[in-house]
Amino acid sequence: MGAVAVVVMATMQQVKVNFMSSVDARDLWSIGQLAERSGTAPSAIRYYEARGLLTATRSAGNQRRYPRSTLRRLGFIRAAQRVGLSLDEIADALATLPAERTPTKRDWQRLSRHWQGRVEEQIDRLERLRDRLDSCIGCGCLSLRRCALSNPGDELATDGPGAVHLEPGS
Repeated sequence: MGAVAVVVMATMQQVKVNFMSSVDARDLWSIGQLAERSGTAPSAIRYYEARGLLTATRSAGNQRRYPRSTLRRLGFIRAAQRVGLSLDEIADALATLPAERTPTKRDWQRLSRHWQGRVEEQIDRLERLRDRLDSCIGCGCLSLRRCALSNPGDELATDGPGAVHLEPGS
């Protein structure tokens, strides 16, 4: 191949790369397509958009269109929710990324380091639940308010609302 052909091919590749870096209409998905592919309800996708976690463009008919990269962003949101992060915390994490960029593996590693303590707390809470669940159900009353064994006279009311035995430090 001559030098001219190599220059022409290199130029064509550069043009192709530049063209592909802009959003192609074929890479824009409807909310239904995104919902089906991601397993996320359309109502949740709209909610995430309203919260600023996702963005969409609008078609000429005013229908939402999402770039294909939104699929990875949704995966990030769902994984962060499974860790126990609130949507505000997820929004803060996504705000550390350049505008509209999909989180990369390196981004996930950096952000997830901050969430490891939360995961450990969840594990501790679940282990306490596992270890104490049979003692409550074992008495048959299923009520800590009236249980003469686990909570006589509702003594735990002074510790606050909810299942205080399952909270950290109990």
